[in-house]
Amino acid sequence: MQTVTTYGNGAEDLGKLILRGTLGVLILLHGISKVVSGPAAIMGMVQKAGLPAEVGYLVYLGEVVGPVLVILGLWTRVGAALIAINMIVAIALVHMGELFTLSEHGGWALELQGMFLVGAIAVALLGAGRYSLGGATGRWN
Repeated sequence: MQTVTTYGNGAEDLGKLILRGTLGVLILLHGISKVVSGPAAIMGMVQKAGLPAEVGYLVYLGEVVGPVLVILGLWTRVGAALIAINMIVAIALVHMGELFTLSEHGGWALELQGMFLVGAIAVALLGAGRYSLGGATGRWN
């Protein structure tokens, strides 16, 4: 009996690369902004929510480390999970009042945050694909 293992076709792997790259770059831009401006604003926001200010540093995991892992395709599922957790916390701390509202243009007020969250969940479920540093068969890819 012969066992055949497949890792997806080129189109699927290209789709994963495009999804990973788009999600990673767009979230990383938010992270770079926070690195440049410093942690004070984030730390203040977390304190206002009743959490220790140091929790604000975890934002850098979700907006810098996670996206870099996702872009590179190295520990992709872990990086995507960091992004997803970051988005859940961001929605809970900053955007909860907009959860059930529409924007002035008729779209969901949290469509950007929603797309980031769902995109991160999709990447965590799909993995990196073969166009990645970790390869298609890596346990965390």
